[in-house]
Amino acid sequence: MRSAGWVVQGVGRLPAVGVELLGPGQIRELAGRAGVRPTRTLGQNFVLDAGTVRKIVRQADVAPGETVVEVGPGLGSLTLGLLEAGADVVAVEIDPVLARLLPGTVAAHAPGLVVDNEDDEPADVRAGHDEPAGGAGELVAVLRDGDGRIRLRVLLADALRVTVLPGPAPTALVANLPYNVSVPVLLSFLERFGSLERALVMVQAEVADRLVAPPGSRTYGVPSVKTAWWAAARRTATVGRAVFWPAPNVDSALVRLDRREPPATSASRADVFAVVDAAFGQRRKMLRSALAVLAGSSGAAEEALRAAGVDPTSRGEAVDVAGFARIAEHLGAPRPGTVGT
Repeated sequence: MRSAGWVVQGVGRLPAVGVELLGPGQIRELAGRAGVRPTRTLGQNFVLDAGTVRKIVRQADVAPGETVVEVGPGLGSLTLGLLEAGADVVAVEIDPVLARLLPGTVAAHAPGLVVDNEDDEPADVRAGHDEPAGGAGELVAVLRDGDGRIRLRVLLADALRVTVLPGPAPTALVANLPYNVSVPVLLSFLERFGSLERALVMVQAEVADRLVAPPGSRTYGVPSVKTAWWAAARRTATVGRAVFWPAPNVDSALVRLDRREPPATSASRADVFAVVDAAFGQRRKMLRSALAVLAGSSGAAEEALRAAGVDPTSRGEAVDVAGFARIAEHLGAPRPGTVGT
C-alpha cells in the first residue's frame, strides 16, 4: 500500500515521499533474487506484515523530520515504515548482502528517493571502509529526496561495536532486534548514544518480560536493572509468530523505553553494574555472600549493605536500581580481580 502526503518539519512544508510497504510475496521474492536465506546465527526473522510495521512506528511516536536509528533492517520492511512516517533513517546492518540490497529496495518502493553514493558524510564515518565491523563501519549508500535531503543512510557495521553514526544524532531507536543479541545491543546503544530519547524494540516475549520486570518478580534480573538505569521500560504489545519469516518458535513483544536520568549517586555506572553482575551471579545466594568478592569479605559486604539500607540476607531480586547504586557507593565497588592488589 502506497502512502503520500505532506509533512511539516521546522518552518515550511516538505512533500512526503510515496512509500509502498513490503508484503509477504515481495519479501520472499527479494530474498530469492538476492540468494538470501534467514540465518539463526544472525538472529534473522523478517517481518511480513505491514500492519505490524505501522504499529511499531506508531508506538515509537516517530515524528516527521527526526533522525531514527534502526538496527538490523534486513530486507527493509521497517525501514520503509519509518520513511513513510517522515523519519530520516540510519540503518545499521551487519550482513553485507542485506546492507547492499537495501538501497535498491528502498529506491524501488519509495520512488521519490534516489541512491547517491557521492555523499558528503564526515571522513570519520567513512573511515571504516577497510574494517566494516569496526566502530565506524562502512557507509554503503545514502538516499536523497527531490530537495537533496538525505532520508536514508545505510551503514554496514556490527551494532555491538559501532560507536559512530553518520548524520545528525538520532533521537530514537526503532528496531526488530536480532533475537540472539537484543539485550546487549539495546544497552550498548543507550550507553553510547546519549541523544536517544526513546526506543521501541521488538524482542522475544521472554526477553521483553526481563527488560520491564520490577524488583521482586521472578523475571527480574541483570537486564531489568541495567535497563532501569537508562530508561523507564514498559511492554506495549505481544506479536504473534505468523508475522515473521521464518516463523520463530516463540512469541515476540514490543517494548517502549523512555530515557530518564540515572539514580543520583557518587558511584560510577561501571561500579553499579559490577555490583549488579555480582548480585545475580548466583541467584540463590544472599547478598552478603554474593558480594563478598567485591567487598573483600562477607563481613565487609554486610557492613556496606547495612549502610546502604539493604538487608544483607536479601537477594538481588529484591533490590531496585537505586538500591544497587547505594550499595556501590558504600562498597567502593572494586572491580573483580582488584581485591587485595
